[in-house]
Amino acid sequence: MKWQGRRSSSNVEDRRGIPVKGMIGGGVGIGSVVIFIVFLLLGGDPAVILNNTQVEEPGASSAYVETAKEKELADFSSVVLAETETVWTDLFQREGSTYTYPKLVLYTDSVESACGVSGAAAGPFYCPGDSKVYIDLDFFNELQVRFKAPGDFAMAYVIAHEVGHHVQNLLGIEEQVTAQRSEMTEAEFNAILVRMELQADYFAGVWAHYAERMNILEAGDLEEALTAASAVGDDTLQKAANGYTVPDSFTHGTSEQRSRWFMKGYRSGTISDGDTFSADPL
Repeated sequence: MKWQGRRSSSNVEDRRGIPVKGMIGGGVGIGSVVIFIVFLLLGGDPAVILNNTQVEEPGASSAYVETAKEKELADFSSVVLAETETVWTDLFQREGSTYTYPKLVLYTDSVESACGVSGAAAGPFYCPGDSKVYIDLDFFNELQVRFKAPGDFAMAYVIAHEVGHHVQNLLGIEEQVTAQRSEMTEAEFNAILVRMELQADYFAGVWAHYAERMNILEAGDLEEALTAASAVGDDTLQKAANGYTVPDSFTHGTSEQRSRWFMKGYRSGTISDGDTFSADPL
């Protein structure tokens, strides 16, 4: 990905090295859904979050000293965020709407959001309660080592997917999904969450469509994104963890579905073609 020398976003909030203390509560808006969203790239047990309710007392912390690699990752993340700002601002304008920028929060170990307190083990997530994307940069190393999904565009896919959830929030989709929670069984709601996550993958692909038009993509970048999307499919994660799958518990979609919807967004470049909620079959 040709990212060096490009514009950085001013919407990055650096909380690295700042400890927090809190308790996960009921959440705001889709707070309960966020606990599933943190499964996005780690496939972890929600108990990782639920049990991580208490951390250190907040206070003045010494300035965080980042390594050269961490600085590069922070700079990279800021550039990717800026590129999503450019693309989605234009697409919303075409629809007669205004795109409101999300913030990207960089943190270490644990972080407090409007959706509660979360530990780094939960992975990257978007909180609709405060319109912020949260990521511990250590995750990018895990993406390469644990999930065998190396490359800068694999990392860009992660950020673009979370920004895709912000797009859903602005379009009112998150609110519609939240409203259905009390009317469904867990399995039924999981099926809705799958459609929500696949749409975020689609929106990540839409961003990639315009990234290529802006001459940002390099040879192999799409393959990197597809490898990452496939690596975090529910079926792949469950097979790796348990040796079998439980489709009713899927909350993000299979590896094949995630890759396919990303590519659909990449080929289309439109918001309208990403209606995963009406798609049959997925």
